[in-house]
Parts: sequence; C-alpha cells; structure tokens
Amino acid sequence: MEAKLSFSQDSPPISIISAAKVAGVSLSIDPSLAAGSAPVLCFSSGESLRGINPILEYIAQSSPSLHGRDAIESGHVVEWLEYAPTFLLGSEFEVACSFVDGYLMSRTFLVGHGLTIADITVWSNLAGIGQRWESLRKSKKYQNLVRWFNGIDSDYKDTLNEVIAAYVGKRGIGKSPAPNLKEKVNDSKDPSAPEVDLPGAKFGEVCVRFAPEPSGYLHIGHAKAALLNKYFAERYQGRLIVRFDDTNPSKESNEFVENLLKDIETLGIKYDAVTYTSDYFPKLMEMAEKLIKQGKAYVDDTPKEQMRSERMDGVESKCRNNTVEENLSLWKEMINGSERGMQCCVRGKLDMQDPNKSLRDPVYYRCNTDPHHRIGSKYKVYPTYDFACPFVDALEGVTHALRSSEYHDRNAQYYRILQDMGMRRVEIYEFSRLNMVYTLLSKRKLLWFVQNKKVEDWTDPRFPTVQGIVRRGLKVEALIQFILQQGASKNLNLMEWDKLWTINKKIIDPVCARHTAVLKDQRVIFRLTNGPEKSFVRILPRHKKFDGAGKKATTFTNRIWLDYADASAISKGEEVTLMDWGNAIIKEIKMENGVITELIGELHLEGSVKTTKLKVTWLPDIDDLVPLSLVEFDYLISKKKLEEDENFLDNLNPCTRKETLALGDANMRNLLRGEVIQLERKGYYRCDAPFVRSSKPVVLFAIPDGRQQAKLQNGSMAAERRPISPERCNKRKV
Repeated sequence: MEAKLSFSQDSPPISIISAAKVAGVSLSIDPSLAAGSAPVLCFSSGESLRGINPILEYIAQSSPSLHGRDAIESGHVVEWLEYAPTFLLGSEFEVACSFVDGYLMSRTFLVGHGLTIADITVWSNLAGIGQRWESLRKSKKYQNLVRWFNGIDSDYKDTLNEVIAAYVGKRGIGKSPAPNLKEKVNDSKDPSAPEVDLPGAKFGEVCVRFAPEPSGYLHIGHAKAALLNKYFAERYQGRLIVRFDDTNPSKESNEFVENLLKDIETLGIKYDAVTYTSDYFPKLMEMAEKLIKQGKAYVDDTPKEQMRSERMDGVESKCRNNTVEENLSLWKEMINGSERGMQCCVRGKLDMQDPNKSLRDPVYYRCNTDPHHRIGSKYKVYPTYDFACPFVDALEGVTHALRSSEYHDRNAQYYRILQDMGMRRVEIYEFSRLNMVYTLLSKRKLLWFVQNKKVEDWTDPRFPTVQGIVRRGLKVEALIQFILQQGASKNLNLMEWDKLWTINKKIIDPVCARHTAVLKDQRVIFRLTNGPEKSFVRILPRHKKFDGAGKKATTFTNRIWLDYADASAISKGEEVTLMDWGNAIIKEIKMENGVITELIGELHLEGSVKTTKLKVTWLPDIDDLVPLSLVEFDYLISKKKLEEDENFLDNLNPCTRKETLALGDANMRNLLRGEVIQLERKGYYRCDAPFVRSSKPVVLFAIPDGRQQAKLQNGSMAAERRPISPERCNKRKV
C-alpha cells in the first residue's frame, strides 16, 4: 500500500525512516508539517496513522520478524518502544544507558534472538543524539551497549547510515511525538521569534498560574496541571504563580495549604510567587458591587433547587429585574450575614437563553458563615471560582490560563465575565484531564475515604495523591516522565497505572539494593549434611551491577530456610542452585500429613549453575533475621471507569490491603524509611517503617512493576484483574 510520511522539517523521525528502510516499506517523504507536530503516515485509501509508535508498529507488522516471534515477544517490543524516548531526556540519558547496558550483558538483541523494531528504534535514538553518544561510544563505560550498537551498525551499515547522514544534526531527532513538552520549540533569545502552542505568547512575557483549591492534597491529576504550567513558564522564560483558590471556607484548611506546597516542591516546581484568592477579597467585593450598580449583576433569593431547575430550562428569575437599589440593599444583607441575606446570592446578568448553560446567569457570590482558614470570620460572603478566577487572573498579570478540557463549556463564561468587568483578556489554553483506571480523582470522594477511616489519611498508598503514590514507592522522576509523555494534548485518555509503574521500574531496578526474605509461616528448613560446621560471613554487593548500592554481610550455615513454594517444587535427587552460594543436591524430603517439614541435602559447589532448573533464595537459620511485614495494595474501586451516573459507593473494592509476615536478612536492620529495595524473586518494596526492635516488624510496601497488563495478555489471569481475595485480606482495612 502506497504511503506518505509527513513530519516537521525540524523533527525528522529517523526511527520510522530507518525501520521502513530495513523492512523494505516504501515511503514518500513530506517534511512540511508545522514545528512540533507529530509525524503522520497517510495511505492512498485515505486512512492515516499519527505518532511515532503507531507508525513503527505498522511497519513491524509489515515485516513480521521485526515484531517478535510470538505474542510475548511482541509485548516486549511494545515495552521497548515506550522506553526508547527515555534516551532523549537529558537527565535520564545515562540512567537509560546503564540500564540497557546491564540488560544486554547476555543478549545480542533487545527482544528474542533476532532484530526487531525495538532494536531499530533504540539504535536510532542513540544515533540521533549525536556527540554525547559518540563520546560514550568511544569510551569503555557501556561496553555491552556499544557492542550491540556496533553490531547493528555493521549489519545494516548502508541502510542505516544513509538515514543518519541525511537527518542527524536536525533539531529534535528521535523525539517522542506525544508531548511537545520534550522539545524546546524556540532556542532563540529573540523576543520576536515565532512561538507555538500558547496563543499569542511572547518570549519573556508569559505568565501562567497553578491554582489549586486547598481542600485536599495534590493528586496525580493536579500534578499534570502543575507540571504543564512549569513547562510553559520555563519554555517562554516567563513567570509561574502558585495561587490558592481559597473561596470555600467549609472545605479548606491550613493543613491542605502546607501539604500542597510540600507536594509542589516534591515535583521540583519553582515558582515566582505564592498568592491567595483571599488576598483579593476586598477588590472582588468592590467589583461585585460595581457590576450590581451597572445592572450587570443582581441579587437573587430563589431557592437553590428552583434556581437550578430554572437555569436548565432557561427561565428568568423573578429577581432578575430588581432595581439597583433593591439589589444593593440585599447585597448589604448578604455582607452582614443576616437571616435575609443568607437566603440570597449574587448572579451575573448574562443570557438565560444561551444554549451554553454556563452563561445562564451564573452565581458570583454566596453566603457562608464558616470561619476562613486565613482570615477567620471577617467575611460572611465569598466569591465563586467562576467569578474570582478571571478577575484575579487579569489582576495578577496572567497571560495564559491553563485549564483542563472538562471546563471547555465554561470558557465562554470566563471571557464574558472578563468583558463585563472591563478587564484585559486572558488566553485560555486547554489540555486533557489525566484520568487513571480504577481511580477516583474527586477530592470530595477521596475525602469520604479519609473521613470514614477506609484509609489511613491523604498519604495512604492506595490514594492517587502525590504523597500516596510516592509512599507506595513511585519515584518522582517516573511521575514527571509519565506526565510529560502525555504532553499538552487535548485528547481524553484513560491511562493505565501499569505504564507509570513500568517507567518507575526502569528507574529503580538499576540502582536499588537486593535483599532476601522468606515467608514466616510458609518456610522449610534445609539441612546441609556437609555444610559449614561453624557459620561464616561473606561481604557481598547489595547490587551486582551498581556499586553505589553498597555491601551486605551474608551468613553461611549448615541449616538454611527456603520458601515452602520452592521446597515443594524440588524433587528428591534434584540439584538446585542456592543463590550467592552454589549448588546443592536434595537427598531426602521429610513430610508429615502431606506437608514438607524438612529437606536434607549436601552442597555440590563444583556443580554448574547453568545445568540447574531451580535457582532459589535462602536465609541462614540464625537469630538475627529481621521480622518483616510485606504489604500489598489493590485499587479502592472495582470498576475500571465509573460513568457519570454511577455511585462510587456501589463499586468499592471489598479488600484493598493484604499483609504477609516474613523474615529478612540481618542487613535489613539498616534500611531507612523511604528506601527502595528488591527482595530477590519477590519484587520491589519501599520501606515505610524501618527496624526499631525485634518484636516490631519492618514494614515494606510492595511496589507494582507494571507487569499486570502483560500477565493479562499472556493469559495468566483468568479475570480482567486479579484482586486481593477476601481470605488474603486484612479485615481491619478496606
């Protein structure tokens, strides 16, 4: 099928062009798209594909060998396509090189035993980096990575070098198309140089604001908005204001303010000022009174439900034609918080017949006698977000207000209110809200879990708050990378957590220390008849490929503990490998009532680890083992996506926390709170409560590794998800 590849001249997708050359797919080239545009592959049928990875997968399907030999290999290819852009993030470049170098220690290709689209993509991204990679290539720092790179370079020299010669040196080579956030659209310091993305943006004059309401902790959805504001402020060398939209004293508190600032700092966001909408309450009240006097607003005492019904039906309120004097009199009653005033609100006089219901006389001010967390009981009236936001944006010099696309219908209201106020225009820039599967992002709903003690607090590892997911073991770098990959796109996406945890794994795996544990209630003693009569200690690395992880002391004895699952998989006479020690042969398996009670065997250290089927972890039978509590979490709701008319209370997951007692090696006494480790053959964990005394276990939170979707694809799960079963659940927790 004839196809045309269109892309931006300053961002040629050499991975696509290289893959097409290798696969023998004929493409006509059209470098005419606007700067920052994602590449598009157009077919003669009129259909098209947009984005680097979809086009690469199409090319791979055109040459099946490039997509892996089976479904599992194809899944791994997709994983590598998602990982490839990591090389293009300056701060992550050498981390990525280190990870892939270790991965290639015993491999010729990234997936399987032959070249795939994964190799071509990663190779192209490295080649496209230019001098930085060439310098490393000449050194001996990443020998396995260089061996792999040179092998592909040699095998496809003519094909690939033709592409490199034609396109390397062009700006933005190999960039992922998902976010323009990965690209510096304009490196020029010339203020008149053209900019894209933000309408009417001028270099050095852009001012954006991140305006959270202090009614909860920062969650992953807020993080996207915060990071987008940070990005545009930096890109245009402008200003970023953090403004607390504190207009509802019933929901807000200083606790939330303090933790929002903490979370903003955690995300690495540098801001120019912190302000509060409450700083502008006097001016907002003046503006409301001005609009009343001008006949652009009125005071309404219609009951709330009736008002809502009238707005839906386009029926004007009986108060809409009150005189200015009547409105001002009722406004004064509202300010004083009198019984009469409490029945009223101020509404903008816009257009009750407009098809856009947000323009049907929205509420500007309402009464509230609850004390405000900053200014106490000074005020009895508070502005709505819809009224305060455009006013403060214009007053603070904001040039571009970033809002998620869920507010799209209210954009016309925003501009109309600014117009009625007689204030300058602020450009709205929309981006898609970040939605995650099995996840609630409504602060009202999250507050229900806190108030009903279904979770510990806002930092609970089951929560999508920044503090919650960091406590569960997510690295902030992974969160930032994940969000920036989404970019400023307006497309609505329901994102999988597995993608985020996969990024996280690739960050933690190359550097986190390795330790050993066995399940306390599911272990079997293994007696080595020729084992050391007197125990001895060896100093071993905590990570065989990363010296920075430090050392650990391992005790060798003639009695060791194995996990029962491993013991039950061993046959009499079988030779197994004891990790970090050597081989052993099973001579006898003792059982009582069908349960294994003891294994007896002898060391066979001259045996080859390559010939054994089982490589098992073990712990010495000594008093210094550390008690552990291994905690696993599940989603708070049981449905992937709740529809608007669904009650989340009807979809609560009955069991979301499982605790398993275990024993860990003696070195785990030194774990620090927040430290991430890997328990060999069990997974990754974050230390939530370090060692205090032997009667109090070290608490380790299991960190997802992003493999759940892969398990689903490989058919190892019978259902859509595998929740924690009730019998494995801690009954004291949801």
